[in-house]
Amino acid sequence: MRPRFITTAATALALLLAGCALPGGQPASGAGRPDVPVFAAEAAATPMDCPAEVLQQAPGTRCLSGRDTAGAFYLIALPAGWQPGQGDLVLHAHGGPSLGAPTLARTVEDLQRWAIMPRAGYAWAGSSFRQGGVAVRAAAEDTERLRQLFVQQVGAPRRTLLHGQSWGASVAAKAAETYTRDAAGRRPYDAVLLTSGVLAGGSQAYQFRLDLRVVYQALCGNHPRPDEAAYPLWQGLPAGARMTQADLRSRANDCLGLDQPAAQRTPEQRRKLDTLTSVIRIPASSVLSHLAWGTWHFQDIALHRSGGGSVFSNQGVRYTGSADDAALNAAVARYRADPAAVARFAADTDLGGRIPVPVLTVHGIDDPTAFVEMDDSFRRTMVAADTADHLVQTFTAHDTHSYLADPVYPALLDALQDWLSTGRAPTPQAVSARCEALKPRFGEGCRFRPDYRPPPLSSRVPPREMTMP
Repeated sequence: MRPRFITTAATALALLLAGCALPGGQPASGAGRPDVPVFAAEAAATPMDCPAEVLQQAPGTRCLSGRDTAGAFYLIALPAGWQPGQGDLVLHAHGGPSLGAPTLARTVEDLQRWAIMPRAGYAWAGSSFRQGGVAVRAAAEDTERLRQLFVQQVGAPRRTLLHGQSWGASVAAKAAETYTRDAAGRRPYDAVLLTSGVLAGGSQAYQFRLDLRVVYQALCGNHPRPDEAAYPLWQGLPAGARMTQADLRSRANDCLGLDQPAAQRTPEQRRKLDTLTSVIRIPASSVLSHLAWGTWHFQDIALHRSGGGSVFSNQGVRYTGSADDAALNAAVARYRADPAAVARFAADTDLGGRIPVPVLTVHGIDDPTAFVEMDDSFRRTMVAADTADHLVQTFTAHDTHSYLADPVYPALLDALQDWLSTGRAPTPQAVSARCEALKPRFGEGCRFRPDYRPPPLSSRVPPREMTMP
């Protein structure tokens, strides 16, 4: 039986905001249905100059900004002629995650990157999230708070399309499965678009970065150095450590010659870099980025998300691809995950797949940051939740992560719109054809591969022993 999706906007929500909310941006206890909290009414947003990139692509766009009662900065872009009840909203969950205090600059950067949305006629709204770090549920709540703010201050859109990019794809998926009906009993989100998504769940998606840390240390021995205090590598860095990005870059360059053309690396640097990239299966160009995430993001997880225990394990992993696998496996440090820490982290970052509206994904096959194999994990999650008929996955031949190409995103949004209007899920072939048709307006770069299916994540990241309580 074809699934039926509710596509009406939450027009009654604004009437409930003032009388059913608590101060400080906290959900009102007992207000409406419990799966969508009603947040406090917010101060009026402030008009601001839109980024030049947006005005170049969508002349006449108006921008509003502010800081919500939870502490997150937000930015709203309204293309010329956009009207409540007629125009549609793309509600954006950004990637990263960022670390440190939230800033408006982060949200401005997001709008600059996604200027294609106002250009395609969509209103756009994005939050900085109220905190930095690997906190998925809090970011999902901030995203829902922004949706309510938009309805309150701008008006209810005809449809709300929830867009998550990279790590923000897990935020959007978490929001879509958590907030399923608003205070009026209607869907807060009509459909979901997940792009270049980290969709394997935090308990699985980052395990390869522990592999990177232990193999790097076995080869290089400088993170930490022998004269520095030892610590378990799953910790990222000890509390209070003063390492900087420049320091990490210097250490990686000393060992691997990352800052040198391949021909100028020493034989030892070439040997170590070849070993690292072959064993971990990442390109040399992304080694430093993944090392950084496996340093400061791991530190954030250890200090703030896991109760101090390890959520990562490499017990039972056999590393392969080096010139001497036996020697490598004997040299790497081994760590066992703490079951309570894993459960705590998984409760925040893993996905349940119970999304009641259409979900469309896109992923570059050669994405060096978020492995395309994670989409297989997400499909399995939706199958287990009995919502696989809500999911269509598409793939492209891109080898980039942060942005694929201008015509890709309007094609995906158009496909979602047709799905909502007709009740018929698009095929990957139809999405590809739509992208080709949009090239005269949005330019080149479609590169869809409709017949591609990703292998399981275990084909790229070795399975390991994980014990849950």
